Amino acid sequence: MKESLENFPTQSGVYLMKDSNGKVLYIGKAKNLRQRVRQYFLPHGDGRIMIPLLMAKVEKIDTIVVTSEKEALLLENTLIKQHKPHYNALLKDDKTFIGLKINDKHTWPMLSVARYKGKEKPDGTYFGPYTSAHAARETLDLLQRLFPLRQCSDQEFARRTRPCILYDMKRCVAPCVNKCTPEEYRELVKKTIKFLRGQDQEVLKELYAEMYQASEDLKFEKASELLQIIRHIEETLEGQHVDRIQSGINADALAIFREGEEVILTQLIFRGGKLTGSRYFDFESIVEDDVELLETFMQQHYEKNELPHEILLPILPEDSEALEDILSNEKRRVHLLAPQRGEKKALVEMALANAQATFKKEKDANALREKTLLEMQDRFHLSRYPERIECFDNSNIAGTLVVSSLVVFTNGARDPKRYRKYKIKSAVGSDDYAAMREALERRYKRAKAEDDLPDLLIIDGGKGHLNVARKVLSELEIVSVDVIGLAKEEGRHDRGATLEQVFLPDIKDPIMLKRNSPVLFLLQQIRDEAHRTAISFHRNLHIKRNVRSAVDDIPGIGPVKRKILLKHFGSLKKIKEATEEQLRDVPGLSQANIKAILGFKNKEL
Repeated sequence: MKESLENFPTQSGVYLMKDSNGKVLYIGKAKNLRQRVRQYFLPHGDGRIMIPLLMAKVEKIDTIVVTSEKEALLLENTLIKQHKPHYNALLKDDKTFIGLKINDKHTWPMLSVARYKGKEKPDGTYFGPYTSAHAARETLDLLQRLFPLRQCSDQEFARRTRPCILYDMKRCVAPCVNKCTPEEYRELVKKTIKFLRGQDQEVLKELYAEMYQASEDLKFEKASELLQIIRHIEETLEGQHVDRIQSGINADALAIFREGEEVILTQLIFRGGKLTGSRYFDFESIVEDDVELLETFMQQHYEKNELPHEILLPILPEDSEALEDILSNEKRRVHLLAPQRGEKKALVEMALANAQATFKKEKDANALREKTLLEMQDRFHLSRYPERIECFDNSNIAGTLVVSSLVVFTNGARDPKRYRKYKIKSAVGSDDYAAMREALERRYKRAKAEDDLPDLLIIDGGKGHLNVARKVLSELEIVSVDVIGLAKEEGRHDRGATLEQVFLPDIKDPIMLKRNSPVLFLLQQIRDEAHRTAISFHRNLHIKRNVRSAVDDIPGIGPVKRKILLKHFGSLKKIKEATEEQLRDVPGLSQANIKAILGFKNKEL
């Protein structure tokens, strides 16, 4: 292949490295394809640790010539998403972000915590994302004290005839009963948005002016309330020691930290000049250098997420202008900067420090999990390292709606994509053994057929449950899966001190682990997650069944009209209490529907 390099084109384009089966291993771009590909065959490569591993598998290199650097960038991004090469960085699109939303298109807007994937929904103005739900709720709580917008649902708002307790607590101005004018409410909304955008000095200036005016008008109570808000804001601002951008623009600072095959890319998010959150993205076994990784990341990430005014980088790509054109949209032009001094340089350095700290934290956590799993393998005499652990738990109420949940931990961490939920069909009443048998049979018949067996199966229960699991695995002729049982010790009454028992096959007495044992902590975490998942699944089914039996059995009321009724009234109780006049206000209901509801609810609801 090296000899044929002279025949490679010298124009700009994209190259695709393939293995002997034609599978694409790596995709790259270049101004000069021949010159770029030749670098991979130099005696010492270009220093990247993954290059020798990649080149050992490459059997063929295809090229696609384009007319400009911008086209090469676009084509590379398209092909990476299409082929998903092992040695390229590909972002997962399943991240959920947490922010604050104000539905400012509503007559009486309210502020709330919102979760979203990718781009925000067009149902309001979003702020964030925040580092955690806790951080978002803390900000929400502060703003609800500073600017008391309504907190109730539309249904509750419409039903209100007198203020709720939040009005007495000065946490709401009670627009539901006209305790404030629409103009006064809009002013609160305006101040809330300004504060979230980092325009706090402007908000303070307006509040001071309002306070002086109220004092001049001899409205001393209002002036006192405004002064309290001013003091609260000033105390909050004094307590903020986080770096910020003085210009108050929206910007992201990116940085990369590498060690061996592992890479962490950190994004610090500044909105309105304030640091509002951070995200990190981890990659492994990628060939791209830092510049290539930044280019790939920005194209994939900002295709689905909010575009800031500026993206601050540790190093500027040569084709930064072409990349700016690709990233920019009709609403905003983005600028790529690699600051060399000043506050923006400090923000990139902060992003690098965060990348290093995240890497260390993740590496330490991975090492601890590996040590715990090795200890588990030795302590329980497992035949293999428990890389993938599956755990089952059942749930029912008085033998009805029996369900079972399967949770999975891979390398000691939750693996929610592998979770499964089962509605148990064969078990009668509260026969926990029969329910466990059915769930295990359904799971492991399929797992065996798909060659998708775990290393360790944990059963939430004692000897009886363990024997059921062993019998199922034996009947399915599965011998490669270790199985243990986990149950709380019975007969103890020292609250909070109940020990956990681990049951092993063919061993009479259970193993008791020390309370501070990392193995015990992991087992409890797995068991509790299985229990939580089973309870949650059972609760959802119970709610759906109750709603269906109470509403869907009414002639002419199907899923759509059931949803309309529940959205309008807020609960089954309110539907039951609804008068004919109130039912007429429900959109989509015919007179026949109303008559059917009135005739049926007294019997069934």
